[in-house]
Amino acid sequence: MTGSLHTRADLLEAWHSHLAQGRRRSPHTVRAYVATAARLLDALQLQDWPAIARLDAADLRRQLAARRADGLGNVSAARELSALKAFLAFARDQSGQPNPAPPRLRGPRIKKGLPRPVTPDEAVHLMETVSDLASDDWIGARNRAVLLLLYGAGLRIAEALSLTAAALPLGETLVVTGKGGKQRMVPLLPIVRAGVADYVGKCPWPLEKTAPLFRGAKGGPLSQGLVQKAMARARIVLGLPATATPHALRHSFATHLLGAGADLRSLQELLGHASLGSTQIYTRVDAATLLDVYRSAHPREQ
Repeated sequence: MTGSLHTRADLLEAWHSHLAQGRRRSPHTVRAYVATAARLLDALQLQDWPAIARLDAADLRRQLAARRADGLGNVSAARELSALKAFLAFARDQSGQPNPAPPRLRGPRIKKGLPRPVTPDEAVHLMETVSDLASDDWIGARNRAVLLLLYGAGLRIAEALSLTAAALPLGETLVVTGKGGKQRMVPLLPIVRAGVADYVGKCPWPLEKTAPLFRGAKGGPLSQGLVQKAMARARIVLGLPATATPHALRHSFATHLLGAGADLRSLQELLGHASLGSTQIYTRVDAATLLDVYRSAHPREQ
């Protein structure tokens, strides 16, 4: 494809297709990146790839300044800049012209917060409670099975919900497709396999090989929002903080493994992190947990 797409819709459709099919980005990321591109096109009235490819750091800085004036925070601004740079790189590929140097522009500095893991007992109570609070026995078994995959195998919620019935029956390992289409193998504990088997035995919908493994009440694919709502109800019942989310179970999986002696490289493989730097945050989590234990138990702190 060369530089003569003439409408805004054409440009955005090509960008959407590249992200969703070429890069296999998550639906959330695709929506955010396409929205960022749309704002840029509207602000600068651009309608062809070569014009977009010629944008420089000053153009991006002005676009970000306008967004910051609308109240965009540091984290969102950093994501917006990442989306803009990716869009310009795509435009350079599409323009059919010699690629100019990419704009050099630093995003705002982001202070990384530590993940907030739950304790092993809290994780168990959460899974029991989401099951007990469900409107139907099979839905309770389904919710528990999803959370078992997050805490017992370290899956992202999107990875768990993207599983199809072709994965059945579960064995001692499971091949998971993560971000960017990258595959990894994760071991499955007997309790995880038993939880999924319990759900499968109770699910009222036929589980064809190509169909989603986890179903909503009407038989369609289970949404992340329903899992998040189920966990929100459970944490309120248990008196846990708002940080006790489905994603916190994945954090807890990593933190508890590290505390039990797992090495960072193995943890990186289990979590599907592209870089070791993403995994190293768990060393700080574990240190923070140890400090909490020390402060609550040491005689001089009483």
